[in-house]
Amino acid sequence: MSTLIEQPVEARLVAAAPRMPSIPATLRYDRRDPFAVQMSFPAPATLEGVEVRWTFARELLTAGLHGPEGHGDVRVRPYGYDRTVLEFHAPEGTAVVHVRTGEIRRFLKATDDLVAVGLEHLQRDLDHRLAELMRDA
Repeated sequence: MSTLIEQPVEARLVAAAPRMPSIPATLRYDRRDPFAVQMSFPAPATLEGVEVRWTFARELLTAGLHGPEGHGDVRVRPYGYDRTVLEFHAPEGTAVVHVRTGEIRRFLKATDDLVAVGLEHLQRDLDHRLAELMRDA
């Protein structure tokens, strides 16, 4: 069974200009870190010219589909009928992107199929036990 889920998504960068360019992004989930998800943006889509990866709670992404969530570096909220806004706050500035809610729901369903919500702690225990078994073998 795979330990990693990667799903490309189309993100729309919210900028001062009226046009909202589409940028590629990838949602990632690794069962070795069962409470977290990542969203990465490739180098050409960033101001620094290097890949940028944000790590935040899977629970934050899930809750943000239903109402505003987050008080720190990452904030998530619904936007209209079919979009979700993700805000990424850093000392250099804030990036705000829109992602289709359906894409996020599909990703979250895949993560739940891999590690069910509420059972993340068992995954960590399983990894620890497997490591112990392999060490003794």
